[in-house]
Formats: sequence, structure tokens, C-alpha cells
Amino acid sequence: MTVAQRIVERATQTGQTVTTAESCTGGMVAAAITDVVGSSAAFERGFVTYSNLAKSEMLGVSPATLEAQGAVSEEVVREMAQGARAAARADVAVAVSGIAGPGGSEFKPEGRVCYGLATAKGVTAQTIDHGALGRAEVRAAARDHALRLLISGLG
Repeated sequence: MTVAQRIVERATQTGQTVTTAESCTGGMVAAAITDVVGSSAAFERGFVTYSNLAKSEMLGVSPATLEAQGAVSEEVVREMAQGARAAARADVAVAVSGIAGPGGSEFKPEGRVCYGLATAKGVTAQTIDHGALGRAEVRAAARDHALRLLISGLG
């Protein structure tokens, strides 16, 4: 059973819903969930917010936070996760923002991805440096990690 199948199964069994707020993964986390038969019982909507403007308009991320911290930051993914959870009226939200590559900088290298998880218990964030694996591989690693976070948020 895949992680996405486990998410749908657990959420359905417990009557919970999940949502996603994605930047560098461009909807891959939502796609993995909605590939599962019966996912509509647990997933109603997700958000692809690739630009800073979209993060602010759709999720309520503060322009001041974006300016001060940059889109690839734990502060921004916390706000993305909180905003998605509220906008979707979901029990659990995961947020992803990162540098898929190619490129990056000395301070935010290719492969760095920030994750946020919002539940009724609060919001957590973490940063993982997946490494310069190449764009497709970084995005796949980010998708897989975000799915694991969602299942952990379902308790």
C-alpha cells in the first residue's frame, strides 16, 4: 500500500480531511492523493501557489514574511500550511516550498525544501537538503516527504 493510499484510508476511517499547499512540487502531492480511488472522501482541494503573489492571495502568506525570509523558508511554509488548512477547512495541511533546480544560491542551494504541517495541535516546519539530484528527483523527493508528513499529521 502506498503512502497516499494510507493517507486516504486513515483520513476516511477517522473522518478527517487533508489539503496541500505546493510551490516547487506544482501539485504533485495532490496528484498522488487524488490518484487513489475514494480520495474524494478525504481530499476536497489543494493549492498550487508557485508565485509569491499566489501565496499571499490564496493562502494569506504575509508579504512582509516573504520579503524578509524568502519563499523557501520555514516561516513561509508555516503560513502556507495554516492558510491552506483554513481555506480548505481541512483537518491537516501540508505545505512545500523549495529550490528544485537547476540553480540555487550559496544560502539556498538546489535541493533545499521547506515543509510545513498544520493540524489542530499547531504548526510545525522543517527544512531538508535533498541535494542537487536534478529537478525531477528533487520534486519527487519533496512529494514523497510531504506525503509522509501528511500521514503523520493524521495521527
